[in-house]
Amino acid sequence: MDDRARWDDDVARTSSAFTALLDAGWSPPLPGGGATARRWAALAELGARDLPLARLAEGHADAVAVLAELDGPPPAAGERLGVWAAEPPTGRVAARRVDGGWVLSGTKQWCSGARACTSALVTAHADDGRRLFLLDLDAPGVAPRPGGWVTAGMAGSDTADVELVDAPARPVGGPRAYLDRPGFWHGGIGVAAVWAGGAHGVATALADAVAAATDPHRDAAWGAVDVGLHALDAALAVAAAEVDADPGDRAGTAAARAHRVRGLAARTGLEVLATVGRVLGAGPAAHDGAHAARSADLEVYLRQHHGERDLAALAEHLRATR
Repeated sequence: MDDRARWDDDVARTSSAFTALLDAGWSPPLPGGGATARRWAALAELGARDLPLARLAEGHADAVAVLAELDGPPPAAGERLGVWAAEPPTGRVAARRVDGGWVLSGTKQWCSGARACTSALVTAHADDGRRLFLLDLDAPGVAPRPGGWVTAGMAGSDTADVELVDAPARPVGGPRAYLDRPGFWHGGIGVAAVWAGGAHGVATALADAVAAATDPHRDAAWGAVDVGLHALDAALAVAAAEVDADPGDRAGTAAARAHRVRGLAARTGLEVLATVGRVLGAGPAAHDGAHAARSADLEVYLRQHHGERDLAALAEHLRATR
């Protein structure tokens, strides 16, 4: 089987699992309603088990939360939602008014679930600023362009460009509503919960080796990994309590909180990948397909954190409070 056929199989498997998950009633609580910890625990559990599936599930859960926060239409039965809000310099979607509504044109990049989702919340640029739209992916003028993903990591998430040519779409909220709402930052921590789950999944191989035999070097590595994972889990628990206590962000701390937790999750995930890989050597990477896949998926998914750029954004928020 060549790489493209293998990736197509991964996409089909993840899409099927995503559909089955939602059909079975998977629906975590909305953030800020008193059960945010349960929401993030559900995302972390999926991340530990299957990161591409968790990527699609997190997008659907985030879209449901966005629609609730911005008074959008509730999802229909069987609807599988994504949130396509990346704004790279090379991809820009324009929104324009026409008789009876809006249409979108351009290339939307980084669209996870390009063929697995039935609808997506899409950011686009209109004359009055950036807006959010609900797009039916079966509508005329919507064409996924798969095939550009060249790594095995996160291949199952079917992240692709989607070409839009006068595609009809429904506005959700007003200009900048998507970015200016408190839930934007709460949703960012949901992604960090998935990363945390992925780190736990990768660490399983080291935990199994430590349980099988005593070795001082492996034991020390497992202790270091446990410290990092425990700190990340604690940070998520504290953040969940803070979101539930102030869902509307009256204190103005949501952005800094999200940057802190996401930064910690990204750093911890990278440390887990490095420690587990260094201590266990080539064996699991070469002969344990499940571990190799988890590691490759986490390595790619953590790149959604923008490193020093996001840490500098945290500093901007901190400077404003001094």
